[in-house]
Amino acid sequence: MRLLLDNRSRTFSPGLLSEEDLSRLYDWPTDGGLRANFVSTLDGSAVGGDGLSGSINTKADGRVFQLQRNLADCVLVGAGTVRAEGYRRGGKPIIVVSARGHLPDSLASGDGEAVLVTCAASGREESDDVWIVGEDSVDLPGVVARLRGAGMPRILAEGGPHLFHDLLGAGVVDEFALTLAPRVVGGDHLRVVAGDPLGGEAGLDAEIIHLLEEDGSLLGLWHLPRP
Repeated sequence: MRLLLDNRSRTFSPGLLSEEDLSRLYDWPTDGGLRANFVSTLDGSAVGGDGLSGSINTKADGRVFQLQRNLADCVLVGAGTVRAEGYRRGGKPIIVVSARGHLPDSLASGDGEAVLVTCAASGREESDDVWIVGEDSVDLPGVVARLRGAGMPRILAEGGPHLFHDLLGAGVVDEFALTLAPRVVGGDHLRVVAGDPLGGEAGLDAEIIHLLEEDGSLLGLWHLPRP
């Protein structure tokens, strides 16, 4: 993997990266934060022809995907993405957001921690593995605050596009990791952000942190200033 640009630290020279270099580039700031991670085709699709993000993953993206999971304290994901992608327990705690209060069957059992985050309107009761955060809808800033309070400040959000939209709208996304896969799929698929326009006519500004390349895949990390 080659480093093309690094605006966070001047300690790396453009060229091939060691595993230690890559870990430094993708490590969280010392105070943590919420980072969203996605892959997209060159024509803007968040999924392949089968409707799944896995079909557009590349070897480079998979490598950085796993690295970020290793560096994170927890994985934040919407219930719809859990069902579509077949998430399983194991490794880092999986924090599942569901306004209806349904934990997908794939996470109902197994080794590893899974926490359902929902709102009071779902009718669920609070427990160790069910968090009630918000009244009529899930309070996303409250979720981030609760994760921090639980000793999980390094939050990796993996989707889906609707949850990412809501996290952006709530102003709780600090960083955005995006891989551009070197392929074109066409069709009318979801983008990595799905929902109403954000940030008015100008949208939301982002500041690039670094840009990498491997076998045609471009892997970038951007900072999103809090409102």
